[in-house]
Amino acid sequence: MILSFASTNDDKYIEIKSILQRHNLEIEFCKMEIKEIQSDSMREIAFEKCQYAFSRINGPVIVEDDGLFINGLNGFPGQYSAFVAKTIGNMGILDLLQKYENRSAEFVSTIAYSNGQTQKIFEGKIRGQIAKGITKGGWGFDPIFIPDGSTLTFGQLQNIQKKQEFSHRSNALLQFVEWYNTKRE
Repeated sequence: MILSFASTNDDKYIEIKSILQRHNLEIEFCKMEIKEIQSDSMREIAFEKCQYAFSRINGPVIVEDDGLFINGLNGFPGQYSAFVAKTIGNMGILDLLQKYENRSAEFVSTIAYSNGQTQKIFEGKIRGQIAKGITKGGWGFDPIFIPDGSTLTFGQLQNIQKKQEFSHRSNALLQFVEWYNTKRE
């Protein structure tokens, strides 16, 4: 059976497809609106999204929920990152951080898988800093997040494979690939 990725986010699909193809895993994009439950747990949000997607696709599916957790803002926006990106955006985040010296942050990606019988969750994290300004390139919070080990934001890491050297999403997907390939053998 074909593995599907359920989301409305084309950019996420492009990244996920690129990572999985490098590990000989094909994935199909099932563009669908998935309502998110309100929860303080990204794992719970991803799990519920995955159950919903499986009920519509009726085949093996993964979904992803991610969040930017800024230490100076007590973890905000965290699991509410998509809403914050749509409402105040990167400029709003920078405005909130104007008076804070602590710009450390963590990006977290939660991948949920279901085939109707098995449900699994995989989590990837990357630490970094919030930039003082918005750079060009990337999408979402890419133009303001500088991963540890880099002087550039994700947005400036133009080559998608370069971003994936640091990516929280890549970390979670590599855990999934290792498990998925073992499960199928």
